[in-house]
Amino acid sequence: MVNLVAMWRFPEGETIPFHFVWISIALVFGVNSWPLAGMLTALGAVTASTGFLMLDQATRGEIRFEETAEVPLMAAVFLVMVWHVRGRQRALEELQRVAALERQRAETQDLFVRLGSHELRTSITVARGYVELIRSAHEDQQTDEDAGIVLDELGKLDRLTGGLTTLMRLDSPVSTPPIDFDAFLERLVRRWVPVADRQWSCESRVGTVLANPERLQAAMDSLLENAIAFTQNGDRITVRAWIAPPGFHIEVADTGRGIAEEHLAHIFERSWSTRHGDPRGGTGLGLAIVRAAVEARGGKVSVVSSPGAGTKFTLRIPDAVPDAPRHTTNFPPPQANPAGVHPGAAGQAP
Repeated sequence: MVNLVAMWRFPEGETIPFHFVWISIALVFGVNSWPLAGMLTALGAVTASTGFLMLDQATRGEIRFEETAEVPLMAAVFLVMVWHVRGRQRALEELQRVAALERQRAETQDLFVRLGSHELRTSITVARGYVELIRSAHEDQQTDEDAGIVLDELGKLDRLTGGLTTLMRLDSPVSTPPIDFDAFLERLVRRWVPVADRQWSCESRVGTVLANPERLQAAMDSLLENAIAFTQNGDRITVRAWIAPPGFHIEVADTGRGIAEEHLAHIFERSWSTRHGDPRGGTGLGLAIVRAAVEARGGKVSVVSSPGAGTKFTLRIPDAVPDAPRHTTNFPPPQANPAGVHPGAAGQAP
């Protein structure tokens, strides 16, 4: 209103209050979300009032008639601004809607996997107990073989549910206390030595690092299980770790049959091996766990392999705190391992 009065009282300087009128309405529209009808009403009122004043001044010869063209031009500029702002508001609302749906989906998936894994593991434990009872109550060879098949399938289900639970846990924040990585890595590899007749070696000169041992164990167990699956008796599996600022690297290499080049781009996808008929019969979650665990820490995982030349995985993990000397261990040949013995801790699936 003040600017309209200024336009009427000072026709020779109407340009400044005229533009202040339009700046004011633009600012008000930018601060408040107007409904379309209210916006058009305000635009019509401003256009009519400023247009009337300028047309009256042009008629009396106080300004040139060409200057009245500013009124429709400013109205057009305002409409363009309104179109842009409303489009942006719609885009933001859509993003918020999609984000809310994604959060709900993630929460539902997390709840489903956690409850499903718990219920499945309970049923698997009960079923395994009854199969063992049946096996012990019948001494004939056929029953023993059938029970062995059932127990093997139950073991696969148990590893699958454990892998799913591990993947879900990788999305949640965890503590990263300082750990003696060299001792941790030696203990971890030693657990796998009785499982397979391989030439095992472990070399580490990392020292103390800030890391979550459960996530590291999940990633390393998956890599070592993968190395065993792709090697045969007598092949070598080597685990190395070293400082590489700003973090440290872990390498798991084997002299097994290797991986075809066309498969390397897909091996970290969830369930990829299952979809493509991997003869190992795995769940396809192992290498997905590796990537998720490393990337959750801000690191990267890479693989180099070719058929007949073995495979080498490298984990690049940031933020190491070195303070210990190099440690190397060559493990003795494994002893005979009973069928079905798993090196992982209770409830931990690689």
